[in-house]
Amino acid sequence: MFTLLPELEGRHIRLEPLQPRHAAGLAEAAASDPDLYRLTVVPQTEAEAAAYIESALARRDQGTAAPFAVVRVADGAVIGSTRIWDLVRWGWPTGHPRHGREAPDICEIGYTWLARPAIGTAANTEMKLLMLGHAFETWQVHCVCLHTDARNERSRRAMEKMGARFEGILRAHRLAAELTPRDSARYSVTAAEWPEVKRGLADRLAARAGRAPQATGARP
Repeated sequence: MFTLLPELEGRHIRLEPLQPRHAAGLAEAAASDPDLYRLTVVPQTEAEAAAYIESALARRDQGTAAPFAVVRVADGAVIGSTRIWDLVRWGWPTGHPRHGREAPDICEIGYTWLARPAIGTAANTEMKLLMLGHAFETWQVHCVCLHTDARNERSRRAMEKMGARFEGILRAHRLAAELTPRDSARYSVTAAEWPEVKRGLADRLAARAGRAPQATGARP
């Protein structure tokens, strides 16, 4: 099991390590607008949510992912899910300060989705601020990348607004939600870029402070 899996709490949302008890909340959050997830695999029923969680926890136990439930601080309602994953540890030689670390050297943020009422609120901005902050400042990774379906303009705009740099299109990169080969738009943030990206996210979060995340969601 990945022993560095944290709980990350902000003012508006809390990222709780994903557990089977979150299944009902995930299903209810997704039910707020099923059509929203045409390009994203999102569990639509409690049974699908349970299978989704089981798969995520298997990757956690392999040491390759840190999956979270996104929980609204105000009332404990589950409003979505996300994860830090594709955790890669480089082959540092014996004697190097980073040799044998459990923390990754690079990682990806993905599997991110929110209930319809939480979109456009402080939730996504604070989520990225918490996860990127943990990756760069606690794990001390060198780079965090993000991928999205190349057709997903809303997701691509969000990545650009957060300050991630567009690297290009990876053709037939992953399986699409409709079970066809998917072209992925790749974005990234490096350790050198993080301070500027952090300031931008903090400014955006402050501007959205009055727009707390709202959602129909069950308590975890």
